[in-house]
Amino acid sequence: MKKSDYLYSRTVRIWLIIGLVMLLGQVILGGITRLTGSGLSITKWDVVTGVIPPMTEQDWLKEFDLYKETPQYQKINSAFDLNEFKYIYFWEFFHRFWVRALGLIFLFPFLYFVFSKKIDGKLVKRLGLVILLTLLTASAGWIMVQSGLVNRPWVNAYKLTLHFILASLTISALVWIIADVYRFGEDAKNVSKKFVQWLIGITFLQLIFAGMMSGMKAGLYYPTWPDMNGQIIPNVLLEIGNWKLENLTNYDSYLFAPALIQFIHRAIAYLLLILTFILFFKYRSKLTDTPLHWIWIVFILINIQVLLGIFTLLNIKGAAIPLFLGVSHQLVGLLFFIGLLFFYFSLRKNRA
Repeated sequence: MKKSDYLYSRTVRIWLIIGLVMLLGQVILGGITRLTGSGLSITKWDVVTGVIPPMTEQDWLKEFDLYKETPQYQKINSAFDLNEFKYIYFWEFFHRFWVRALGLIFLFPFLYFVFSKKIDGKLVKRLGLVILLTLLTASAGWIMVQSGLVNRPWVNAYKLTLHFILASLTISALVWIIADVYRFGEDAKNVSKKFVQWLIGITFLQLIFAGMMSGMKAGLYYPTWPDMNGQIIPNVLLEIGNWKLENLTNYDSYLFAPALIQFIHRAIAYLLLILTFILFFKYRSKLTDTPLHWIWIVFILINIQVLLGIFTLLNIKGAAIPLFLGVSHQLVGLLFFIGLLFFYFSLRKNRA
């Protein structure tokens, strides 16, 4: 596409890509803090002073004393020394630092582009939606953290899921903008857009269950494949008496919810694999240029994602999910979702 064909400058387009990469990085850092148990290491949010980490031994001891008051320390990490605390503090600090950097990198250029009239009112409104979703995600994140600072040693799984889904919606909104700014769209009439919409919807549903999988640490309970501890359907799910609301809320003390969430998560994964194969082999030969590029990416990513999910389960040791595999599984899952969105947008008639 020629430079003159774009509605916005190259600087604006690159800025949007950087924003997407940083949003993706923020979600991945959130996954790292979750898997390392770091998310509750900083017990307060100081917007300004929190930019600087503890600098002296006295500062570190003060932060450590605050952490010692949390249920996570008292019930799980009471044997921690200062160096172990510094490790988990680093990941949560980096996570929050990235949020602040994202805000600065997104907000100040946004204001500059608005006042210099490098973006029009239509794009301003759509970027306003991204900013609103980002603020909602941050707010949900703090509510999530608060849920783990009183009585229980972990954040609430459902609040974590809300935080993750809001982050995914923020990414989706920015992907939509980028697809239009880069003028994706070839008006492909030989591909069922409805099929792709269903695939996107099922993938979004899978993200919801992925959030609950993470929040409940459900992978730890059935670290086997293709069965679930020797069973296709866990016995706890076959007992009618277990199907009650309290078993979904008391997931820390009873096996029902983790078993149900992991079973559904696996089932949706198989469904997505089958549907993606159908999409790829049915329509690949009918596509050219941008849609062909994205359908290949989607097909490759779903295969990698399934393998990562299996390897993550099989490499669980004790009460720990392998960090590299767990984070990679989350990253590729998000990339698959993003790839599907870009593929769908590339099928539409080009937006002027």
